[in-house]
Amino acid sequence: MKFVFDLDGTICFKGKPVSEKIVQCLLDLKSSGHELIFASARPIRDMLPVLDVKLHSFPLIGGNGSLLYKDGEVIHSTAFGRNDLDMIFSLINKFEATYLIDSEWDYAFTGPHNHPILNFLDPANLAQALPVTSLESIVKILLLTSTNFPELTKQLATMNVIVHLHTNENIVDISPVNIHKWSALSTLGVREGDFIAFGNDANDVSMFKNAKRSVMIGYHEELSKVADDQVQLKGDYEEGIITKLKILCTEYSEVKN
Repeated sequence: MKFVFDLDGTICFKGKPVSEKIVQCLLDLKSSGHELIFASARPIRDMLPVLDVKLHSFPLIGGNGSLLYKDGEVIHSTAFGRNDLDMIFSLINKFEATYLIDSEWDYAFTGPHNHPILNFLDPANLAQALPVTSLESIVKILLLTSTNFPELTKQLATMNVIVHLHTNENIVDISPVNIHKWSALSTLGVREGDFIAFGNDANDVSMFKNAKRSVMIGYHEELSKVADDQVQLKGDYEEGIITKLKILCTEYSEVKN
């Protein structure tokens, strides 16, 4: 069975790398004959530092599905079209929005110098901070501050792009049309009902809907509507995640596939 994992808030927490005990559990899953895939809102450059090097050989989906990484290189990327970018930048100017904008590897940042996202941005210094006009392509846009977030979000919703509002961080997350984690899994050849998904946020809904089993970490109202199981973020929640993984590892052993 294939196991697909979101990162932040699912198997790593507070910006720290995946813990040693969860890494070992994931490697045990692999040793038992299962396949691992990691799918995050983070671009690839920000996924690698929180994953143990022993996990870097597994397929990575970054940028909510806009980036596919395998065997040490980006094998596929989907960028915004010119017309969509022109409309988005028109709204950025209209509502005086600040942003973190990602290309395949480098990025442009205009947000506040004390914005919490800086704790997660390129921690291993793998990329360059560039003016947005110097980025060769744009695969993901985060809007960080604005003079009117509700109206900005409302107008973005009329466009032919994918928009997620991360209410806890008050961030608007924009991806190209038809780009989400399930579309990326499909590009990798994963079939509907052929995987178990772990996630914690709205951007995991698409893969939860197509998974054989889905496990919500913590609680998210929209995600809870399509989740099969839940691990609460109480007490030793990492042990709770490991226990759930061990149960599913046995239940969906390769003998059953």
